[in-house]
Amino acid sequence: MEISLKYLPGGRAVASGNVMAQSDLDLKEAVLKEDLKFYFMNPCEKYRARHQIPWKLALQILKILMVTTQLIFFGLSNQLVVSFKEENTVAFKHLFLKGYSGVDEDDYSCSIYTQQDAYDSIFYVINQYRQLKNISLGTLGYEHEESGLKICKQQYKKGTMLTSNDTLNLDVSTETECIFLKPQELASKNAELKLNSSFFSLEFYRLIQVEISFKLKGIALQTIHARELPDCYAFQNTITFNNRAHSGKIKIYFDSDTDIQECKDWHIFSSVLQKNTQYILVFDGFVILSCFASLILCTRSIVLALRLQKRFVNFFLEKYKRHVCHADRLEFINGWYVLVIISDVMTIIGSILKMEIKAKNLTSYDVCSILLGTSTLFVWVGVIRYLGYFQTYNVLILTMQASLPKVLRFCCCAGMIYLGYTFCGWIVLGPYHEKFEDLNTVAECLFSLVNGDDMFATFAQIQQKSTLVWVFSRLYLYSFISLFIYMILSLFIALITDSYDTIKKYQQSGFPVTDLHEFLKDHGSVGYRKEQTSMPFICCCRRQQSDDNLILIN
Repeated sequence: MEISLKYLPGGRAVASGNVMAQSDLDLKEAVLKEDLKFYFMNPCEKYRARHQIPWKLALQILKILMVTTQLIFFGLSNQLVVSFKEENTVAFKHLFLKGYSGVDEDDYSCSIYTQQDAYDSIFYVINQYRQLKNISLGTLGYEHEESGLKICKQQYKKGTMLTSNDTLNLDVSTETECIFLKPQELASKNAELKLNSSFFSLEFYRLIQVEISFKLKGIALQTIHARELPDCYAFQNTITFNNRAHSGKIKIYFDSDTDIQECKDWHIFSSVLQKNTQYILVFDGFVILSCFASLILCTRSIVLALRLQKRFVNFFLEKYKRHVCHADRLEFINGWYVLVIISDVMTIIGSILKMEIKAKNLTSYDVCSILLGTSTLFVWVGVIRYLGYFQTYNVLILTMQASLPKVLRFCCCAGMIYLGYTFCGWIVLGPYHEKFEDLNTVAECLFSLVNGDDMFATFAQIQQKSTLVWVFSRLYLYSFISLFIYMILSLFIALITDSYDTIKKYQQSGFPVTDLHEFLKDHGSVGYRKEQTSMPFICCCRRQQSDDNLILIN
């Protein structure tokens, strides 16, 4: 490298190469500061500075309207599916359960207490299945000609029991025996022979359970009134006579698994249904296109932000000979863009599934509803990003960001105490209180107590069969309520309040200055055009000159 010396008045000599290098570094710093300042502007400030139209903002507003409308249409359609399933389950219970009152007794539908009731209930199911087409009010039918009733009984291997001298000789290994009854066989004259076979001779002292399973098909015609094509359903029904406890009470469980299938060889003579389906498919296509455009724009913004981060890190290392801290690096990663990308991907996949469901090629209602529901949640949460540009609304976002680490650490500590109370209540109060019968119910009961719900009922429903357990229950509940409501819950609120006070103090006296903020602190106006915009629909572009030097926190 050739270095020339330039003599200045007074006899001083300056290396022109160093001057040029310093000038390049200063120019690079000025350009970097301009790019950083522009990056941290909100969409309206970017428009005022470079007349860059906020495409992402406009697209997000359009996407909110389209995604919400799409979700409402799908929700109304899904509501018909859910109601059809629930109403058929209730109809099946009335059809096949003898003496069903219309209300489940507990987690089971009904119960029986005599041997004659057990025989009557089993044969009642068989008889109702045989004459289903003559008694059912719905569009029900057998799955196909080869389908039928499958009856299985599970029991201990043979043994003897003498209750007079408390003698029981029983092989605890189990055996399962099944019989299959087709609709044609039940309608024939030989049906009585099968029903009178030794299979239906039950020895209740070794009987574990009897399970009756059968499959039916139906068509949901109510969707036609909503201008939609009908769905075909397959109902896998299982009736279980549970005698595992051998307590003199057999619990009858009814379970119905519903599967939506594609209808075969159906012909609907209505042009209105076809046009309505086509309109919804076109609308779903527009939703996919808008989300795809949003996905591209947000991905591009993240890539440009990472490039800007790399420029800043390299310049900082070159000029100041030290690395940028981790907090400043995270300033370039806009979490809202990541949230929008996740939402767009879920909306695109959910919309494709919805189009296939609408065209009756798929029946994945649950997967589609999870994708569309979660994506709509993320879309509306993403609106907070634009509210955060206003100081009044930004307090909520900053408070949540500041309090989240402390709240998570606090919840981990409080969770240990909560789990201890959960296990203790389950093992001690489980036999005496229905809300403490299993771990899941105990956790839900304690959570409701923390929120002040159903306190008196929890105290009153404890059985007073054991004085010791009753006294323990009082100590248990009083200590839990006092500890969690008066202490832990108050500390939880205090953590959030402390973060809120800290943010308010920062807004008055200034936020802590990092290397990035210090780097941009002395960079005032960069020569951007400040004239008033002539576009009246961007009202937020009108702001005070003093706001130009604000650096927004992601």
